[in-house]
Amino acid sequence: MCRWFAYISATEPCLLEDVLVTPAHSLSKQVHQHYLPKLLSHDPTINAEPTTEAEITTRNRLFNVDGFGMAWYTPSISTFSPDKKPLHPALYRFIQPPLHDANFRSICANTESKVLFAHIRAATSTAITQTNNHPFVFGIHTIMHNGYISDFAKIKRKMCEHMTQEAFEHVQGGTDTEHFAALFISFLCAPSDAEKPHSENDTAVPLSWEEYHSTAEIQKALQKTISTIIAIQNELLGPAAQPNDLNIAITDGRSLVACRFRNHGTEQPPSLYYSTTAGVTLNRQYPDHPDGKNGPHGSSNGKGGKEPAEGAEGHNPQAKKNAREHGKHVIVASEPTTYKDKEWTLIGKNKVVLVDEGGEVRVEDLKIAGA
Repeated sequence: MCRWFAYISATEPCLLEDVLVTPAHSLSKQVHQHYLPKLLSHDPTINAEPTTEAEITTRNRLFNVDGFGMAWYTPSISTFSPDKKPLHPALYRFIQPPLHDANFRSICANTESKVLFAHIRAATSTAITQTNNHPFVFGIHTIMHNGYISDFAKIKRKMCEHMTQEAFEHVQGGTDTEHFAALFISFLCAPSDAEKPHSENDTAVPLSWEEYHSTAEIQKALQKTISTIIAIQNELLGPAAQPNDLNIAITDGRSLVACRFRNHGTEQPPSLYYSTTAGVTLNRQYPDHPDGKNGPHGSSNGKGGKEPAEGAEGHNPQAKKNAREHGKHVIVASEPTTYKDKEWTLIGKNKVVLVDEGGEVRVEDLKIAGA
């Protein structure tokens, strides 16, 4: 099963190397190892049945070796074209293990961003190519996914009937995720009859793909997309329709919406967590290290908002800032990338996480028709 990592902040950039490469359990190292605190639950008030070890293994399969991709938001285009939105996604995707890619390492070591999406892929039934790697970009919108749409080959044609022509033409690969993204964009950014592209060239995108939406509007389009897929499955497959795993992340560079979903009475979706504090631990400008006592400073300090005193075991002599200076931020990830369990909250089944432009976080029920 795939894995992904999302970071968003209005004020505090992260260095890509700090969050994607340096930690012992960074996304680039989740090729064949996993860290899943709080996932195993035996509380009947949370899950209808206990989550079994076998189910965790099935939902969180090893060997994510089929490609890596990342989209980071940059102000470059708006600097040269003032009519553009302040941030646009830059995209880099490749099909080899991430730590084997020298270009990836160089980009990460020299790039900072306030908004970052990254994804490591375990392919199911589609080709291992760059075009099939997440994330997928539609204008200012970036979408990635961990999971699968059941019987996708049987429902793909019907899904495409619900897309706008522009969204359908934008699809380049064969994955269920890219088709999910095109369907989502069709619902979120339905163009007006008078809308025209920016220009006549092949890279033009609809004006509606360049517009911001509230988290409520994004949530509504997300719910409509999932409900439409389930309705198509029920229509075409009847009782043979199988449940879907849909851990989706969406951003426009200003806000973020993510969900953890499986339409089954007892089985759990793949793992998904969020944190509003781990960005401090992941940032080398601040005290502590994502690997705690196993890190280069030999400490598990930083808990409870305290910093190691200068000269004390674990003090980071290279830290330039106080932890309390770090800006408000949110991380949503398939797995924690620091080994401080208290920094991470497991997102419940069929929940949606909403991060608005001010960095405020809400977790709500995902309301899906037919689920």
